Amino acid sequence: MSVTPLDATQDVVTLTEAICNISSVSGSERALADALEVVLRAQPHLSVLRDGDALVARTLLGRESRVVIAGHIDVVPIANNLPVRREVIGGEPSLWGRGTVDMKGGVAVQLKLACELASPNVDVTWVFYDHEEVDASLNGLGRLARNHPELLEADFAVLCEPTAAVIEGGCNGTMRVVVSSAGVKAHSARPWMGKNAIHGLADVLARLERNQPDTVTVDGLDYRESLNAVMISGGIATNVIPDLGTVTVNYRFAPSKSLADAEEYLRSFFDGFDVEVTDASAGARPGLDLPAAKAFVESIGVAARPKYGWTDVARFSALGVPAVNYGPGDPNKAHADDESVPVAQIEACYAGLKHWLTK
Repeated sequence: MSVTPLDATQDVVTLTEAICNISSVSGSERALADALEVVLRAQPHLSVLRDGDALVARTLLGRESRVVIAGHIDVVPIANNLPVRREVIGGEPSLWGRGTVDMKGGVAVQLKLACELASPNVDVTWVFYDHEEVDASLNGLGRLARNHPELLEADFAVLCEPTAAVIEGGCNGTMRVVVSSAGVKAHSARPWMGKNAIHGLADVLARLERNQPDTVTVDGLDYRESLNAVMISGGIATNVIPDLGTVTVNYRFAPSKSLADAEEYLRSFFDGFDVEVTDASAGARPGLDLPAAKAFVESIGVAARPKYGWTDVARFSALGVPAVNYGPGDPNKAHADDESVPVAQIEACYAGLKHWLTK
């Protein structure tokens, strides 16, 4: 099978277009991984390892510190939005098409800089990984952390997820629980013979309605928490009093809290009800009080803000590596059928990272 060639000497916008046009829906990343591998292995200053369809390219210069710069190469399914088109959108020259936002603009920035910077001011580990857009158990970065944790050791990490070219530090954690109310079945014509479990959920919903989420300052950033019912279920027929009612609740919590802290809080909040944790991912501290993070923010020249959504920076945090998100593209356009990114944001992230790594 032939490999689609990529030319990393092209300008970063043209390179983004070329990378986007190599389809890489989750589970089908091999063609893009092959193309990236050819380019990376041609660079004499990089040591390259491939694990599945994930690539790790490292400088080995003996610098005092090391940073990781990472991005995923997969996209969500295509929706008649390839090949990429160049358009003026909202008055700005833009690239339109799948992957332009999430997150091949960031991948193009990584690839171009990995090839250009033979002697950066720190050692750099460039990570290009697969399966980010699907089940977490398949995530390529998670697989690298299991198979080659030593390759992800660093003082600081940047994940090139879309942030509209501003810095978003760390991320909130997330936990989903199912809160249950038990009842007794009866015919709906004789409800006094039973106990309505759905009615029993009224107190759960009232507690959520009254709740005022906290705002927690972590490493200088204010993380707004949230606690919301996202699904409700109960009943088996329209003439039967239900004996079970459930509310699925999503808790987004500040990265200063552990998963144990979050679970303890939810069990206390829903005291008197059965609470089952169905999904949980810890957050990530941005580490903006650390020298490496301060230097990054100062070099990029934009103020950092908190990341409320969960991203793979949490995987770095679990390894003890503080991390931030920084990449081109409005995250609100990620996965959209009309996904598009202003070319100025791609150029800004390329220039920002290059300045940080060479000043």
